[in-house]
Amino acid sequence: MITHTEAIIFKSVDYQESSKIVTAFTLEHGKIALMVRGVKKPKSKFSGLIEIGNILDVVYYYKSSRSVQILSEASYSVKNKNLRSNFEKMATMTSAIELISQLLHDDEINEPLFFFTKKMLSWLNSAEVHPPKLFPYIQIRLAELTGIGLQLDANNGDDKTNYLNLESGLVTNKQISSHSYKLTPKQFSYIRIALLTKSSTLFEIDFGTGELRQLIEHLDRYLKYHVEGLKARKSDAIFEQILQE
Repeated sequence: MITHTEAIIFKSVDYQESSKIVTAFTLEHGKIALMVRGVKKPKSKFSGLIEIGNILDVVYYYKSSRSVQILSEASYSVKNKNLRSNFEKMATMTSAIELISQLLHDDEINEPLFFFTKKMLSWLNSAEVHPPKLFPYIQIRLAELTGIGLQLDANNGDDKTNYLNLESGLVTNKQISSHSYKLTPKQFSYIRIALLTKSSTLFEIDFGTGELRQLIEHLDRYLKYHVEGLKARKSDAIFEQILQE
């Protein structure tokens, strides 16, 4: 079946002398593998297109019995040039893409997650805030989209000590299990704004040394607790460099 759809490039590996096999998140068939023949040749029509985070219009021949589909045409659907020219944006984007890829099963069609990923990449491309500050919001939204969203206890207040409880996903003013992590006031404010108002004011929070990194680690632990097989991201080696700045 000839398929024309949008696709977001997740991963690319060399294959033989001139080709690549890419992992792509497609609107039509979910996460699939695509063979891109001749892409490494100087005059390839795919030159510059097969890069992580690119949002493309693609045409491929889909056969359900085949593990790798054949890409025949590709062009930009959206051009996010800043993701390539800005190191911090590229590092944040790469870690986000790796996390999203782990949350998806092969061939799993997930339109809400596709459109979130597409919007997130364009948002990150144009954002004027420090890119790592966007990452906890991405984690919170991904938890929601995969059915394990965080919830605020009705008794929460800014003036109280708050905890992220891994089992229940509740953010409470009490440590209700051994798998609970204490939040700093700024970490709690970030989560609260992200859940209740989704206002851009959360990106104005001035975290202290190590607070942003710790918040990302807490949210990673929450995702790993609820998503079987979720692993540490290989791309975080670069991402952590900008978290330390």
